[in-house]
Amino acid sequence: MSRLAALFTSLETAGRKALVPYIVAGDPQPGVTVGLMHELVRQGADIIELGIPFSDPMAEGPVIQLAHERALAHKVSLSMAIAMVAEFRQTDSKTAVVLMGYANPIERMGYKVFAERAAAAGVDGLLTVDMPPEEAHELSEILKAAGIDNIFLLAPTTDIARIEKIAALASGYLYCVALKGVTGAGHLDIGAVTELLAKIKAHTNLPVTVGFGIKDGASAAALAPLCAGVVVGSALIERMVNADRSQPEGEWLQSVGALIGEMREAIDA
Repeated sequence: MSRLAALFTSLETAGRKALVPYIVAGDPQPGVTVGLMHELVRQGADIIELGIPFSDPMAEGPVIQLAHERALAHKVSLSMAIAMVAEFRQTDSKTAVVLMGYANPIERMGYKVFAERAAAAGVDGLLTVDMPPEEAHELSEILKAAGIDNIFLLAPTTDIARIEKIAALASGYLYCVALKGVTGAGHLDIGAVTELLAKIKAHTNLPVTVGFGIKDGASAAALAPLCAGVVVGSALIERMVNADRSQPEGEWLQSVGALIGEMREAIDA
């Protein structure tokens, strides 16, 4: 059983929901990423989605786009992101880690090389934002052989036939986009999300997480009863950008991770 499958089984048994923070590898600088990952776990994260820096992150809003730009300014690559996971694994063998990004860096490295290196580092899953299911069969087979789950996005515009096609390829969990547009945009419509989740769950037994538009403990708590977990990205990165980095690193990281602590408390309540 994969780390992700075991996690969601354990959470379901305990009546709890997954909390999934997203950060970009190397933002705001490479040296703080692993420490931030550990702080997010201390604050209550169950899965960490680690963004692979890319020059054209088309699904992202301005906050995460700037995070990619900052990481790229430090020349952070896919190889470096994998190395960060390996360093994280030196002291954390429990928390699931998913690499999230775009197809180009993975294709440049080569699917087989990527899968081998990612598996050796302790990566549990891959979410390739711009990889349609029609083109994902080869990558899915290679990831499966390496023990890495292939995770897909489902949007409000995804029709039933496409949901079925994606669900047949996916493993680990599915990531439901709560609103139309890019990350960090708009306001959550709980009724619309409820309808979308019902449509998805009718065609898969995989856990479904929800992201895009979750900004604080209240929005996380509102969505948590509807799904297997909630994802937060833009709000966390915005907290990081606005944090006082003149503080000692431990205090600075704790102030950023406090948003996850707030969400953990709200969800569990």
